[in-house]
Amino acid sequence: MASVNTFELIPAIDLKGGHCVRLKQGRMDDATDYGDDPAAMAAHWQSLGATRLHVVDLDGAFAGKPANREAIRAICAEMKIPVQLGGGLRDLSMIEGTLSLGVERVILGSIAISDPGMVTEACRAFPGQICVGIDAKAGMVAVHGWDDVTDVTAVDLAHQFEDAGVAAIIYTDIARDGMLTGPNIEETVNLARAISIPVIVSGGVARLADVNACATHAITGICGAITGRAIYEGSLDFAAAMSALK
Repeated sequence: MASVNTFELIPAIDLKGGHCVRLKQGRMDDATDYGDDPAAMAAHWQSLGATRLHVVDLDGAFAGKPANREAIRAICAEMKIPVQLGGGLRDLSMIEGTLSLGVERVILGSIAISDPGMVTEACRAFPGQICVGIDAKAGMVAVHGWDDVTDVTAVDLAHQFEDAGVAAIIYTDIARDGMLTGPNIEETVNLARAISIPVIVSGGVARLADVNACATHAITGICGAITGRAIYEGSLDFAAAMSALK
């Protein structure tokens, strides 16, 4: 269990065809479009007090190789805060290319299941810049854009990286993602208690009460929560939430 001193509320930008979108439960055919200027959207969240930005290259996640490079470059050019990005990163050259755009941390997902040794290698090559994204259905890891559910538990996968130097685990409950139903705090806390790596909650954060509930578990190793659809549709006032956390 990793006790953390700070808790971050992290706005999310999901990129599809150069646009900002949000999916429901990871389905590419159920996307809501929130605009064609991701850099302006990123600047908006920064202006409201964001301390970190979470970006997902959805096209990259489904294609297995980075896409949306120009949008990512434009976002990083606007940001004075750290940007973390995931989606389609499969080898060290892809990671290096993404970091060269100005991204501070990359998130490795499917590759963590298929080639955990590569994650360890990446942590050695890029210290402090590698996160692992664990997406789960009913506690079981899902990969390849959430299309395939494995027989590996989230806790077992996370344990493999205890000594690798992973900066954080981003844990997403797929059933909650984009549904505004509240995060799966119980499962996330169980994961955080089982490992020494800080954990970021993702999926379902919909209102201020959800943010506060997540923040109370910083002592168990939860270092942040990612929010997407809620701040775009108004069920969560991002600026008010940031003020409340202070």
